[in-house]
Amino acid sequence: MQRLSTGDRAPEFTLPDSESNKVSLSDYRGQRVVVYFYPAAGTPGCTKQACDFRDSLAALNGAGYQVLGISPDKPEKLAKFVAAEKLTFPLLSDPEKAVLNEWGAFGEKKNYGRIIQGVIRSTFVVAPDGTIEKALYNVRATGHVAKLLKDLSIPT
Repeated sequence: MQRLSTGDRAPEFTLPDSESNKVSLSDYRGQRVVVYFYPAAGTPGCTKQACDFRDSLAALNGAGYQVLGISPDKPEKLAKFVAAEKLTFPLLSDPEKAVLNEWGAFGEKKNYGRIIQGVIRSTFVVAPDGTIEKALYNVRATGHVAKLLKDLSIPT
């Protein structure tokens, strides 16, 4: 599995959001974008992470960052998750895992000591020119957004 690194061109994608509207990375060209990959909407860790992004969105937006979340969930499940957690940024659906694979966010990982195939919780910061500024793999659901804000020097 290939992983992205700082300076790599961010792979382009177009995926449906929770309302089945098409969203492309190129829609955000000229802006900084935080793209994060998570295993499943509505699970405890993914809910914590999504709510942390929601609660930090004003600070991120104020510093010029947009946020996109991507999982293998279908748009209908994402819609329920968005409504239940009052999420205010786009969640995108990649059930075929094509984008997850392209970004190195799907593959072997350890889960409770066993090696399995699954979504590797990952976060990327994409520069306005479409290159990767930060590539973070195997991030923790809890505390990750606070660490990202600190790393990006964004006051909370």
